[in-house]
Amino acid sequence: MHVDGSVSGNAETGMSGVSGTDPVAAWARVKRRLRAELGEDVFASWFARLELLEVSGATARLTVPTRFLKSWIESHYIDRVLNTFRSEVEEVSRIDVSVRGPAAARPAATASAAQKPAMAPSPLARLQAAGSGMQAPSDSESDVPVSARAEGGSGDLNGAPLDNRLTFTSFVVGRSNALAHAAGERVARHDGQGALYNPLYLHAGVGLGKTHLLHAIGHAARDSGRRVIYLTADRFMYGFVNALKTQNALAFKERLRAIDLLILDDVQFIQGKSIQAEFGHTINALIDAGRQVVVASDRPPTELEALEERVRSRLAGGLVVEIGTLDEQLRTSILSARLAAVQVSHPSFEVSPTVATYVARAITANGRDLEGAVNRLLAHATLTGAAVTMETAEAAIRDLVKNREPKRIKIEDIQKLVASRYNVSRSDILSERRTAAVVKPRQIAMYLSKVLTLRSLPEIGRRFGGRDHTTVLHAVRKIDKLIGEDNVLNDEVELLKRMLQD
Repeated sequence: MHVDGSVSGNAETGMSGVSGTDPVAAWARVKRRLRAELGEDVFASWFARLELLEVSGATARLTVPTRFLKSWIESHYIDRVLNTFRSEVEEVSRIDVSVRGPAAARPAATASAAQKPAMAPSPLARLQAAGSGMQAPSDSESDVPVSARAEGGSGDLNGAPLDNRLTFTSFVVGRSNALAHAAGERVARHDGQGALYNPLYLHAGVGLGKTHLLHAIGHAARDSGRRVIYLTADRFMYGFVNALKTQNALAFKERLRAIDLLILDDVQFIQGKSIQAEFGHTINALIDAGRQVVVASDRPPTELEALEERVRSRLAGGLVVEIGTLDEQLRTSILSARLAAVQVSHPSFEVSPTVATYVARAITANGRDLEGAVNRLLAHATLTGAAVTMETAEAAIRDLVKNREPKRIKIEDIQKLVASRYNVSRSDILSERRTAAVVKPRQIAMYLSKVLTLRSLPEIGRRFGGRDHTTVLHAVRKIDKLIGEDNVLNDEVELLKRMLQD
Protein backbone atom coordinates (compact mmCIF):
# COMPACT_ATOMS: atom_id res chain seq x y z
CA MET A 1 0.00 0.00 0.00
CA HIS A 2 1.26 3.42 -0.87
CA VAL A 3 1.91 5.65 2.11
CA ASP A 4 2.43 9.35 1.55
CA GLY A 5 5.46 10.49 3.53
CA SER A 6 5.19 14.19 2.82
CA VAL A 7 5.16 16.66 5.66
CA SER A 8 1.72 18.14 6.06
CA GLY A 9 1.98 19.96 9.35
CA ASN A 10 0.51 23.21 8.05
CA ALA A 11 -2.40 21.68 6.20
CA GLU A 12 -5.80 22.77 7.37
CA THR A 13 -8.14 19.99 8.28
CA GLY A 14 -10.64 19.57 5.46
CA MET A 15 -12.72 16.51 6.14
CA SER A 16 -15.30 15.83 3.53
CA GLY A 17 -18.10 13.52 4.54
CA VAL A 18 -18.47 10.21 2.71
CA SER A 19 -22.00 9.06 2.03
CA GLY A 20 -23.29 11.20 4.87
CA THR A 21 -20.83 9.75 7.38
CA ASP A 22 -19.23 12.21 9.78
CA PRO A 23 -15.46 11.57 9.40
CA VAL A 24 -14.70 12.98 12.86
CA ALA A 25 -17.16 10.65 14.54
CA ALA A 26 -16.03 7.70 12.39
CA TRP A 27 -12.39 8.31 13.34
CA ALA A 28 -13.33 8.46 17.03
CA ARG A 29 -15.00 5.05 16.67
CA VAL A 30 -11.95 3.67 14.83
CA LYS A 31 -9.66 4.71 17.67
CA ARG A 32 -12.00 3.22 20.27
CA ARG A 33 -12.00 -0.10 18.41
CA LEU A 34 -8.22 -0.10 18.05
CA ARG A 35 -7.88 0.55 21.77
CA ALA A 36 -10.23 -2.32 22.59
CA GLU A 37 -8.63 -4.77 20.13
CA LEU A 38 -4.95 -3.99 20.77
CA GLY A 39 -5.00 -3.16 24.46
CA GLU A 40 -4.20 0.03 26.32
CA ASP A 41 -0.38 -0.31 26.23
CA VAL A 42 -0.10 -0.87 22.47
CA PHE A 43 -2.70 1.76 21.68
CA ALA A 44 -1.10 4.41 23.91
CA SER A 45 2.35 3.73 22.47
CA TRP A 46 1.53 3.79 18.76
CA PHE A 47 -1.93 5.24 18.16
CA ALA A 48 -2.56 7.94 20.79
CA ARG A 49 -0.84 10.55 18.59
CA LEU A 50 -2.27 9.29 15.31
CA GLU A 51 -4.69 11.94 14.03
CA LEU A 52 -7.11 12.23 11.15
CA LEU A 53 -6.25 15.01 8.72
CA GLU A 54 -9.02 14.44 6.17
CA VAL A 55 -11.08 11.91 4.26
CA SER A 56 -10.86 12.70 0.58
CA GLY A 57 -12.60 10.37 -1.80
CA ALA A 58 -11.48 6.84 -0.99
CA THR A 59 -8.40 7.97 0.95
CA ALA A 60 -8.16 8.60 4.68
CA ARG A 61 -5.15 10.81 5.42
CA LEU A 62 -3.62 10.38 8.86
CA THR A 63 -0.73 12.20 10.52
CA VAL A 64 1.81 11.40 13.25
CA PRO A 65 4.40 13.66 14.91
CA THR A 66 7.56 11.67 14.04
CA ARG A 67 8.96 9.56 11.22
CA PHE A 68 9.70 6.88 13.79
CA LEU A 69 5.97 6.45 14.51
CA LYS A 70 5.11 6.65 10.81
CA SER A 71 7.57 3.87 9.97
CA TRP A 72 6.38 1.64 12.80
CA ILE A 73 2.69 2.00 11.97
CA GLU A 74 3.33 1.39 8.26
CA SER A 75 5.35 -1.73 9.04
CA HIS A 76 3.11 -3.28 11.68
CA TYR A 77 -0.40 -1.87 11.73
CA ILE A 78 -1.36 -0.24 8.43
CA ASP A 79 -3.63 -3.11 7.31
CA ARG A 80 -5.39 -3.22 10.66
CA VAL A 81 -5.99 0.53 10.58
CA LEU A 82 -7.36 0.30 7.04
CA ASN A 83 -9.67 -2.62 7.82
CA THR A 84 -10.98 -0.93 10.94
CA PHE A 85 -11.55 2.35 9.11
CA ARG A 86 -13.27 0.55 6.23
CA SER A 87 -15.67 -1.09 8.69
CA GLU A 88 -16.81 2.41 9.66
CA VAL A 89 -16.61 4.08 6.23
CA GLU A 90 -16.97 1.52 3.46
CA GLU A 91 -15.73 3.85 0.72
CA VAL A 92 -12.26 4.18 2.29
CA SER A 93 -9.85 1.85 0.49
CA ARG A 94 -6.54 3.54 1.19
CA ILE A 95 -4.68 4.98 4.18
CA ASP A 96 -2.02 7.66 3.76
CA VAL A 97 0.22 8.42 6.75
CA SER A 98 2.30 11.59 6.81
CA VAL A 99 4.47 13.39 9.33
CA ARG A 100 3.03 16.63 10.63
CA GLY A 101 5.17 19.60 11.54
CA PRO A 102 5.88 20.38 15.20
CA ALA A 103 3.76 23.55 15.30
CA ALA A 104 0.71 21.84 13.86
CA ALA A 105 1.04 18.78 16.06
CA ARG A 106 -0.28 20.69 19.07
CA PRO A 107 -1.88 24.05 18.27
CA ALA A 108 -1.55 25.67 21.65
CA ALA A 109 -2.91 28.75 23.25
CA THR A 110 -3.35 26.94 26.52
CA ALA A 111 -1.57 24.94 29.10
CA SER A 112 -3.54 21.91 28.08
CA ALA A 113 -2.54 21.89 24.47
CA ALA A 114 1.02 21.32 25.40
CA GLN A 115 0.59 17.84 26.62
CA LYS A 116 1.19 14.68 24.63
CA PRO A 117 -1.04 11.64 25.01
CA ALA A 118 0.32 9.17 27.52
CA MET A 119 2.57 6.50 26.04
CA ALA A 120 3.12 3.07 27.49
CA PRO A 121 6.76 2.04 27.74
CA SER A 122 6.51 -1.56 26.66
CA PRO A 123 7.30 -1.22 22.92
CA LEU A 124 10.21 1.12 23.54
CA ALA A 125 11.57 -1.24 26.16
CA ARG A 126 12.79 -3.25 23.18
CA LEU A 127 15.60 -0.73 22.95
CA GLN A 128 17.18 -2.10 26.11
CA ALA A 129 19.01 -4.64 23.96
CA ALA A 130 20.91 -1.79 22.33
CA GLY A 131 24.34 -3.06 23.16
CA SER A 132 23.68 -6.61 21.98
CA GLY A 133 23.46 -6.06 18.23
CA MET A 134 19.80 -5.08 18.07
CA GLN A 135 18.87 -3.14 14.95
CA ALA A 136 17.26 0.19 15.71
CA PRO A 137 14.35 1.27 13.47
CA SER A 138 15.69 2.79 10.29
CA ASP A 139 15.01 6.46 9.69
CA SER A 140 16.53 9.45 8.06
CA GLU A 141 19.47 11.26 9.59
CA SER A 142 17.29 14.22 10.51
CA ASP A 143 15.45 12.07 13.07
CA VAL A 144 18.58 11.52 15.16
CA PRO A 145 17.61 13.34 18.33
CA VAL A 146 20.77 15.29 19.06
CA SER A 147 22.43 17.25 16.27
CA ALA A 148 25.33 19.61 16.64
CA ARG A 149 24.07 22.54 14.63
CA ALA A 150 24.21 26.22 15.56
CA GLU A 151 21.28 28.58 15.25
CA GLY A 152 21.85 32.20 14.48
CA GLY A 153 25.48 31.87 15.41
CA SER A 154 24.57 31.28 19.04
CA GLY A 155 25.92 27.76 19.13
CA ASP A 156 22.66 26.35 20.49
CA LEU A 157 22.29 22.61 20.10
CA ASN A 158 18.91 21.19 19.16
CA GLY A 159 17.31 17.91 20.09
CA ALA A 160 13.62 17.55 19.40
CA PRO A 161 12.22 20.80 17.98
CA LEU A 162 10.51 23.29 20.26
CA ASP A 163 6.98 24.27 19.30
CA ASN A 164 6.96 28.02 18.66
CA ARG A 165 3.44 28.32 20.07
CA LEU A 166 4.31 26.86 23.47
CA THR A 167 5.70 29.83 25.36
CA PHE A 168 5.23 31.47 28.74
CA THR A 169 3.01 34.02 27.06
CA SER A 170 0.53 31.38 25.88
CA PHE A 171 0.64 29.38 29.13
CA VAL A 172 -2.53 29.92 31.15
CA VAL A 173 -1.74 30.23 34.86
CA GLY A 174 -4.06 29.14 37.66
CA ARG A 175 -3.82 27.94 41.22
CA SER A 176 -2.86 24.41 40.25
CA ASN A 177 0.15 25.36 38.11
CA ALA A 178 1.28 28.72 39.53
CA LEU A 179 4.26 27.31 41.46
CA ALA A 180 5.47 25.23 38.50
CA HIS A 181 5.11 28.25 36.20
CA ALA A 182 7.06 30.50 38.59
CA ALA A 183 9.84 27.94 39.03
CA GLY A 184 10.05 27.41 35.27
CA GLU A 185 10.36 31.13 34.59
CA ARG A 186 13.07 31.54 37.22
CA VAL A 187 15.06 28.66 35.79
CA ALA A 188 14.63 29.83 32.18
CA ARG A 189 15.59 33.45 32.88
CA HIS A 190 18.28 32.80 35.49
CA ASP A 191 21.37 34.72 34.39
CA GLY A 192 23.63 34.00 37.34
CA GLN A 193 26.44 31.47 37.52
CA GLY A 194 25.42 27.86 37.87
CA ALA A 195 21.96 26.32 38.09
CA LEU A 196 19.12 27.64 40.21
CA TYR A 197 17.09 24.53 41.14
CA ASN A 198 18.86 21.41 39.99
CA PRO A 199 17.17 19.42 38.75
CA LEU A 200 13.78 21.07 38.41
CA TYR A 201 11.41 18.12 38.39
CA LEU A 202 7.81 18.66 37.23
CA HIS A 203 5.20 15.94 37.48
CA ALA A 204 1.51 15.82 36.63
CA GLY A 205 -1.13 13.69 35.01
CA VAL A 206 -1.99 13.72 31.33
CA GLY A 207 -2.99 17.02 29.74
CA LEU A 208 -2.18 19.36 32.63
CA GLY A 209 0.57 21.47 31.04
CA LYS A 210 3.92 19.74 31.67
CA THR A 211 5.14 19.74 28.10
CA HIS A 212 3.91 23.27 27.42
CA LEU A 213 5.97 24.46 30.37
CA LEU A 214 9.05 22.55 29.18
CA HIS A 215 8.84 24.13 25.72
CA ALA A 216 8.37 27.56 27.31
CA ILE A 217 11.46 27.07 29.46
CA GLY A 218 13.45 26.01 26.40
CA HIS A 219 12.36 29.04 24.35
CA ALA A 220 13.11 31.55 27.09
CA ALA A 221 16.50 30.02 27.89
CA ARG A 222 17.46 29.87 24.23
CA ASP A 223 16.41 33.49 23.74
CA SER A 224 18.84 34.47 26.49
CA GLY A 225 21.70 32.84 24.58
CA ARG A 226 21.94 29.57 26.47
CA ARG A 227 22.58 26.26 24.73
CA VAL A 228 19.48 24.10 25.09
CA ILE A 229 18.56 20.53 24.23
CA TYR A 230 14.97 19.34 24.57
CA LEU A 231 14.39 15.60 24.35
CA THR A 232 11.54 13.22 24.93
CA ALA A 233 12.44 9.90 26.55
CA ASP A 234 11.92 7.96 23.32
CA ARG A 235 14.20 10.35 21.40
CA PHE A 236 16.87 10.05 24.09
CA MET A 237 16.70 6.26 23.86
CA TYR A 238 16.62 6.22 20.07
CA GLY A 239 19.52 8.66 19.91
CA PHE A 240 21.60 6.55 22.24
CA VAL A 241 20.80 3.33 20.35
CA ASN A 242 21.61 5.02 17.03
CA ALA A 243 24.90 6.33 18.44
CA LEU A 244 25.89 2.83 19.50
CA LYS A 245 24.85 1.43 16.14
CA THR A 246 26.93 3.97 14.21
CA GLN A 247 29.80 3.85 16.72
CA ASN A 248 29.30 7.50 17.62
CA ALA A 249 28.42 6.98 21.28
CA LEU A 250 31.30 9.15 22.52
CA ALA A 251 30.30 12.07 20.29
CA PHE A 252 26.67 11.67 21.39
CA LYS A 253 27.69 11.87 25.05
CA GLU A 254 29.98 14.83 24.53
CA ARG A 255 27.34 16.84 22.65
CA LEU A 256 24.73 16.08 25.29
CA ARG A 257 26.97 17.22 28.13
CA ALA A 258 28.34 20.33 26.42
CA ILE A 259 25.14 22.33 26.88
CA ASP A 260 23.72 24.78 29.40
CA LEU A 261 20.24 23.32 29.79
CA LEU A 262 18.94 19.79 29.27
CA ILE A 263 15.15 19.38 29.17
CA LEU A 264 13.89 15.80 29.25
CA ASP A 265 10.19 14.92 28.97
CA ASP A 266 8.43 11.66 29.90
CA VAL A 267 11.34 10.37 31.95
CA GLN A 268 9.14 7.50 33.19
CA PHE A 269 9.69 5.80 29.84
CA ILE A 270 13.48 5.50 30.13
CA GLN A 271 14.05 1.76 29.73
CA GLY A 272 17.00 -0.63 29.52
CA LYS A 273 19.99 -1.07 31.79
CA SER A 274 22.59 0.52 29.49
CA ILE A 275 20.32 3.44 28.57
CA GLN A 276 19.43 4.06 32.21
CA ALA A 277 23.11 4.04 33.10
CA GLU A 278 23.93 6.60 30.42
CA PHE A 279 20.96 8.73 31.49
CA GLY A 280 22.21 8.68 35.09
CA HIS A 281 25.77 9.55 34.05
CA THR A 282 24.53 12.44 31.91
CA ILE A 283 22.37 13.86 34.72
CA ASN A 284 25.24 13.59 37.20
CA ALA A 285 27.76 15.16 34.81
CA LEU A 286 25.51 18.14 34.04
CA ILE A 287 24.52 18.79 37.65
CA ASP A 288 28.11 18.43 38.90
CA ALA A 289 29.20 20.92 36.23
CA GLY A 290 26.57 23.44 37.36
CA ARG A 291 24.44 23.01 34.22
CA GLN A 292 20.67 23.17 34.53
CA VAL A 293 18.50 20.05 34.17
CA VAL A 294 14.71 20.14 33.87
CA VAL A 295 12.80 16.87 33.92
CA ALA A 296 9.10 16.03 33.59
CA SER A 297 7.19 12.87 34.37
CA ASP A 298 3.70 11.64 35.17
CA ARG A 299 4.68 10.76 38.73
CA PRO A 300 7.11 11.82 41.50
CA PRO A 301 10.72 10.58 41.23
CA THR A 302 10.23 8.24 44.20
CA GLU A 303 7.62 6.33 42.19
CA LEU A 304 9.81 5.71 39.11
CA GLU A 305 10.27 2.02 39.89
CA ALA A 306 11.92 1.30 36.54
CA LEU A 307 14.84 3.63 37.29
CA GLU A 308 17.75 2.71 39.51
CA GLU A 309 17.62 3.96 43.08
CA ARG A 310 20.59 6.31 42.67
CA VAL A 311 18.99 7.95 39.61
CA ARG A 312 15.69 8.41 41.47
CA SER A 313 17.58 9.90 44.40
CA ARG A 314 19.39 12.38 42.17
CA LEU A 315 16.16 13.47 40.49
CA ALA A 316 14.50 13.96 43.87
CA GLY A 317 17.43 16.05 45.13
CA GLY A 318 16.31 19.25 43.40
CA LEU A 319 12.99 21.08 43.36
CA VAL A 320 10.07 18.71 42.81
CA VAL A 321 6.81 20.45 41.84
CA GLU A 322 3.45 18.86 41.11
CA ILE A 323 1.03 20.43 38.64
CA GLY A 324 -2.45 19.81 40.03
CA THR A 325 -5.77 19.22 38.35
CA LEU A 326 -7.54 22.09 36.60
CA ASP A 327 -10.18 23.90 38.60
CA GLU A 328 -13.21 25.35 36.84
CA GLN A 329 -11.77 28.86 36.66
CA LEU A 330 -8.60 27.62 34.99
CA ARG A 331 -10.54 25.38 32.61
CA THR A 332 -12.66 28.37 31.61
CA SER A 333 -9.55 30.47 30.98
CA ILE A 334 -7.93 27.72 28.93
CA LEU A 335 -11.07 27.22 26.87
CA SER A 336 -11.46 30.96 26.26
CA ALA A 337 -7.85 31.25 25.11
CA ARG A 338 -8.21 28.27 22.77
CA LEU A 339 -11.45 29.60 21.27
CA ALA A 340 -9.83 33.00 20.71
CA ALA A 341 -6.87 31.36 18.95
CA VAL A 342 -9.13 29.33 16.65
CA GLN A 343 -11.21 32.38 15.77
CA VAL A 344 -8.12 34.09 14.38
CA SER A 345 -8.03 31.60 11.50
CA HIS A 346 -11.80 30.94 11.46
CA PRO A 347 -13.48 34.34 12.04
CA SER A 348 -16.96 32.96 11.44
CA PHE A 349 -16.59 30.34 14.17
CA GLU A 350 -18.54 31.46 17.21
CA VAL A 351 -19.34 29.74 20.49
CA SER A 352 -21.77 31.44 22.81
CA PRO A 353 -20.79 32.11 26.44
CA THR A 354 -23.51 29.67 27.50
CA VAL A 355 -22.01 26.83 25.46
CA ALA A 356 -18.48 27.70 26.57
CA THR A 357 -19.57 27.63 30.21
CA TYR A 358 -21.17 24.24 29.72
CA VAL A 359 -18.03 22.79 28.08
CA ALA A 360 -15.74 24.13 30.81
CA ARG A 361 -17.98 22.67 33.51
CA ALA A 362 -18.55 19.32 31.79
CA ILE A 363 -14.96 18.49 30.89
CA THR A 364 -12.95 18.12 34.07
CA ALA A 365 -10.25 15.56 33.28
CA ASN A 366 -7.53 17.62 31.58
CA GLY A 367 -6.76 20.43 29.20
CA ARG A 368 -6.23 18.22 26.21
CA ASP A 369 -9.86 17.18 26.36
CA LEU A 370 -10.78 20.87 26.33
CA GLU A 371 -8.79 21.33 23.15
CA GLY A 372 -10.41 18.22 21.71
CA ALA A 373 -13.80 19.74 22.47
CA VAL A 374 -12.90 22.95 20.62
CA ASN A 375 -11.69 20.95 17.62
CA ARG A 376 -14.95 18.99 17.51
CA LEU A 377 -17.06 22.11 17.74
CA LEU A 378 -14.97 23.66 14.95
CA ALA A 379 -15.38 20.54 12.81
CA HIS A 380 -19.14 20.65 13.30
CA ALA A 381 -19.33 24.33 12.39
CA THR A 382 -17.12 24.05 9.30
CA LEU A 383 -18.54 20.78 8.00
CA THR A 384 -22.22 21.54 8.47
CA GLY A 385 -22.21 25.33 8.31
CA ALA A 386 -24.62 25.36 11.26
CA ALA A 387 -24.26 27.37 14.43
CA VAL A 388 -22.91 25.67 17.54
CA THR A 389 -25.82 25.13 19.94
CA MET A 390 -26.05 23.49 23.33
CA GLU A 391 -27.40 20.32 21.73
CA THR A 392 -24.60 20.02 19.20
CA ALA A 393 -22.02 20.76 21.89
CA GLU A 394 -23.43 18.05 24.11
CA ALA A 395 -23.34 15.52 21.27
CA ALA A 396 -19.83 16.55 20.21
CA ILE A 397 -18.20 16.14 23.61
CA ARG A 398 -20.28 13.27 24.95
CA ASP A 399 -17.39 10.80 25.06
CA LEU A 400 -15.11 13.38 26.70
CA VAL A 401 -17.41 13.75 29.69
CA LYS A 402 -16.73 11.28 32.47
CA ASN A 403 -19.52 8.83 33.14
CA ARG A 404 -21.09 9.61 36.48
CA GLU A 405 -23.98 8.32 38.51
CA PRO A 406 -27.05 10.53 38.06
CA LYS A 407 -27.16 13.16 40.76
CA ARG A 408 -30.21 13.31 43.01
CA ILE A 409 -31.54 16.83 42.52
CA LYS A 410 -33.55 18.61 45.20
CA ILE A 411 -36.25 21.18 44.52
CA GLU A 412 -34.53 23.50 47.01
CA ASP A 413 -31.33 23.34 44.95
CA ILE A 414 -33.27 24.23 41.80
CA GLN A 415 -34.88 27.20 43.51
CA LYS A 416 -31.56 28.49 44.84
CA LEU A 417 -29.75 28.16 41.51
CA VAL A 418 -32.53 29.76 39.46
CA ALA A 419 -32.85 32.60 41.96
CA SER A 420 -29.11 33.26 41.82
CA ARG A 421 -29.07 33.08 38.02
CA TYR A 422 -31.88 35.66 37.67
CA ASN A 423 -30.80 37.93 40.54
CA VAL A 424 -33.84 37.35 42.72
CA SER A 425 -34.14 35.73 46.12
CA ARG A 426 -35.54 32.28 46.83
CA SER A 427 -38.17 33.94 49.02
CA ASP A 428 -39.26 35.98 45.96
CA ILE A 429 -39.82 32.76 44.01
CA LEU A 430 -41.92 31.33 46.84
CA SER A 431 -43.86 34.57 47.35
CA GLU A 432 -47.10 35.80 45.77
CA ARG A 433 -45.30 38.49 43.76
CA ARG A 434 -46.39 38.58 40.12
CA THR A 435 -43.87 40.95 38.54
CA ALA A 436 -42.22 39.74 35.34
CA ALA A 437 -38.81 39.69 37.07
CA VAL A 438 -40.14 37.06 39.49
CA VAL A 439 -42.70 35.14 37.44
CA LYS A 440 -40.24 34.02 34.76
CA PRO A 441 -37.65 32.46 37.13
CA ARG A 442 -40.48 30.95 39.21
CA GLN A 443 -41.93 29.22 36.15
CA ILE A 444 -38.48 28.05 35.03
CA ALA A 445 -37.85 26.62 38.49
CA MET A 446 -41.19 24.79 38.38
CA TYR A 447 -40.39 23.43 34.92
CA LEU A 448 -36.98 22.17 36.04
CA SER A 449 -38.53 20.61 39.16
CA LYS A 450 -40.92 18.63 36.95
CA VAL A 451 -38.21 17.59 34.46
CA LEU A 452 -35.36 16.79 36.86
CA THR A 453 -37.14 15.29 39.86
CA LEU A 454 -39.69 12.55 40.46
CA ARG A 455 -41.96 14.84 42.48
CA SER A 456 -45.62 15.06 41.49
CA LEU A 457 -47.26 18.30 40.40
CA PRO A 458 -49.11 18.72 43.74
CA GLU A 459 -45.85 18.14 45.65
CA ILE A 460 -44.02 20.68 43.50
CA GLY A 461 -46.84 23.16 44.08
CA ARG A 462 -46.56 22.74 47.85
CA ARG A 463 -42.77 23.37 47.62
CA PHE A 464 -43.48 26.61 45.75
CA GLY A 465 -45.40 28.40 48.48
CA GLY A 466 -48.41 26.10 48.60
CA ARG A 467 -49.52 26.62 44.99
CA ASP A 468 -52.12 24.49 43.24
CA HIS A 469 -50.95 21.75 40.88
CA THR A 470 -52.69 23.50 37.96
CA THR A 471 -50.38 26.49 38.46
CA VAL A 472 -47.37 24.19 38.14
CA LEU A 473 -48.83 22.51 35.05
CA HIS A 474 -49.41 25.92 33.44
CA ALA A 475 -45.79 26.92 34.17
CA VAL A 476 -44.39 23.66 32.77
CA ARG A 477 -46.42 23.93 29.55
CA LYS A 478 -45.54 27.59 29.09
CA ILE A 479 -41.78 27.12 29.50
CA ASP A 480 -41.86 24.00 27.32
CA LYS A 481 -43.52 26.03 24.56
CA LEU A 482 -41.18 29.02 24.95
CA ILE A 483 -37.94 27.01 24.76
CA GLY A 484 -39.14 25.59 21.46
CA GLU A 485 -39.51 29.12 20.10
CA ASP A 486 -36.71 31.05 21.82
CA ASN A 487 -33.17 29.72 21.32
CA VAL A 488 -31.73 32.02 23.97
CA LEU A 489 -34.16 30.78 26.60
CA ASN A 490 -33.57 27.20 25.47
CA ASP A 491 -29.82 27.63 26.02
CA GLU A 492 -30.43 29.20 29.43
CA VAL A 493 -32.61 26.29 30.56
CA GLU A 494 -30.19 23.69 29.19
CA LEU A 495 -27.31 25.33 31.05
CA LEU A 496 -29.31 25.31 34.28
CA LYS A 497 -30.03 21.60 33.77
CA ARG A 498 -26.37 20.79 33.36
CA MET A 499 -25.32 22.92 36.29
CA LEU A 500 -27.79 21.04 38.48
CA GLN A 501 -26.73 17.65 37.15
CA ASP A 502 -22.98 18.26 37.64
